Amino acid sequence: MEKPDFTLSRAPVAYACMIVRKPAEEVFRAFADPDVTSRFWYSKSSGPMVAGAELRWEWETYGASAEVRVKEVQEGRLIRFEWGNYGQPTTVELRFTPHTAGATFVEVTETGFEGSGDDAVRWVNDTVGGFATALCAMKALLEHGIELGAVPDHHPA
Repeated sequence: MEKPDFTLSRAPVAYACMIVRKPAEEVFRAFADPDVTSRFWYSKSSGPMVAGAELRWEWETYGASAEVRVKEVQEGRLIRFEWGNYGQPTTVELRFTPHTAGATFVEVTETGFEGSGDDAVRWVNDTVGGFATALCAMKALLEHGIELGAVPDHHPA
């Protein structure tokens, strides 16, 4: 039996999505306003997501932080930023599309992964899991007022 070829033909893309039963403006604000975002994703931010902002996000549970450069913001529709995971900046795009009355389809795409195929696949896997967890936690907060603590519990010590 011939060994399969696992060589990547192009850089992988991380993608996660979720319907949130709240209007796009409210779901957008959940990511743009650190007073809301810190209730479901990171624990601290140096400021809001506005175009041109250079921010520092912290996940105190893990002793981790990220430097964030906000590239583009379209109110209620889009946030695009770069951050330096593992010393290599990648680009994250958050899209907020009205789905049905009072609901929003949220899509998260991250691109720019580098390194070996094994490293890139591992990085994409972690990213998809992290964003899926953050989206679920945001959905619980916005739809039901529940702070799940899902991100701090994602990788227990």
